[in-house]
Amino acid sequence: MDERQPHIQCRTGEIAPYVLLPGDPGRIDAIAAQLDRWEPVACNREYRTITGTFQGMPVSATSTGIGGPSAAIAVEELIRTGARVLVRIGSAGALQPHIRVGDLLVAVGAVREEGASAMYVPAAFPAVSDPAVLTALLQAAARLGATAHAGIVRSHDSFYTDREDELTRFWAGKGVLGSDMETATLLTVARLRGARAGSVLNVVVPADGGLEAGINDLVAGKEAARRGETAEIRVALHALHALWAEETC
Repeated sequence: MDERQPHIQCRTGEIAPYVLLPGDPGRIDAIAAQLDRWEPVACNREYRTITGTFQGMPVSATSTGIGGPSAAIAVEELIRTGARVLVRIGSAGALQPHIRVGDLLVAVGAVREEGASAMYVPAAFPAVSDPAVLTALLQAAARLGATAHAGIVRSHDSFYTDREDELTRFWAGKGVLGSDMETATLLTVARLRGARAGSVLNVVVPADGGLEAGINDLVAGKEAARRGETAEIRVALHALHALWAEETC
């Protein structure tokens, strides 16, 4: 039997070809709640993995932790153990004022302002979603009635740089929809390794940097973010199921 991968602690045969990639290990529970059946596979460091089925489709989910380096490790080891289509389901801060908490961002591509992808290829190499995965995500969002915005997102490495406000304003001015920390790494590494990838992000912070004043608005904002998390999981699962159905018919 194949040896376990050193970080995710999974081996070939334990990972489905279709994989969801949350950042937060706690989001694995929310994914499991949407599956027909599932079982734990491994839990090591930030990497928590389950494998199960969704409407007959074999699917796995692995948390990647925070940032590009840990995401790159997960993507590399998942591909080695059988992953072929990977979709990030993460969180994002909005950069455009019309985007609300709980809306979804579907990444057409990503600004590579993180360091992990630069260890693979120069900045001139684009981080773009697989066309079929992108189409499946947008079609699933439309079918499910989710509010989804398609466009460019920005991936970065820190919330606390001295120039963060300046950088945010710059990319907002270029029409970038929102920011996360892992999408660019996923899209770059997956493409280089011959896998297909996409990213759908739940907006948890509005463009003004905070929720509206007042306890009622604060609670409403939390509820919107929670609904967005459920929506992104459902969108990703239905998108992967559509791709699986095309391949198995």
